[in-house]
Amino acid sequence: MANTFAIITGASSGIGRELAHIAAISGYDLLVAADEPEIYDAATDFRKHGVRVDAIETDLSMIEGVDQLLIAAGGRQVDVLCANAGRGLGHAFLAQPLEEWRHVVDTNIVGTCYLLQCLLTDMVAARKGRVLVTGSIAGYIPGSFQAVYNGSKAFIDSFTDALRNELKEVSGVTITTLMPGPTETEFFRRAGMMDTKVGTQDKDDAATVARSGWDAMMKGQAHIVSGLQNKLQAAVAHVTPAAVLAEQHRKLAEPGTADQDH
Repeated sequence: MANTFAIITGASSGIGRELAHIAAISGYDLLVAADEPEIYDAATDFRKHGVRVDAIETDLSMIEGVDQLLIAAGGRQVDVLCANAGRGLGHAFLAQPLEEWRHVVDTNIVGTCYLLQCLLTDMVAARKGRVLVTGSIAGYIPGSFQAVYNGSKAFIDSFTDALRNELKEVSGVTITTLMPGPTETEFFRRAGMMDTKVGTQDKDDAATVARSGWDAMMKGQAHIVSGLQNKLQAAVAHVTPAAVLAEQHRKLAEPGTADQDH
């Protein structure tokens, strides 16, 4: 059995699944979570790397769901937390049912904050632990036709910056924010965005994004924007008027703009 322990959320597919593979290859025992039964098939794959893997299907948009994850950890000291679970949602805000946009807020913000508060409390007490939180370059951009999602990632990007400062004198505990751009995952299908340009265009490889995030976390870096094109986009976003950014995002995310070449 490995001597180190990692919790990875949103690990049934995409970036989270790739992070779990990296952690397992690195010798970490795993507790992986997602809100779908596919997490158990993913866990079977992770066990091929020769580490102990426990899996739980739980809704991390709910306080009770996070509590179930914490109970499954069994009080074990967490060396690495990859808080990757997230929810996307496309189309116009006024057309989005309350339960759908609230699920985005509750997953991306409430559940993430609660999980971080619980596990970081123990990490700070032990003065040991590494945290990777999946934000997004979307947090820099007013997200026309993706307004709640982009707003939730703006919160995460800001929140982790603030939390990092609060804990700057706690040696041994680091918080890294992974900020990918559009990535080849189930995200856009689940968000109902396959009729948009961003939903159908070429995207970054999830394994590459996960590796960049993992390496940055292990180095204790504050942020990592994965990919040169995304780095450029993030830099430009800092000096571009919000109205211009919103219009640019509209061209990517407005329904009916799908790129028919892909």
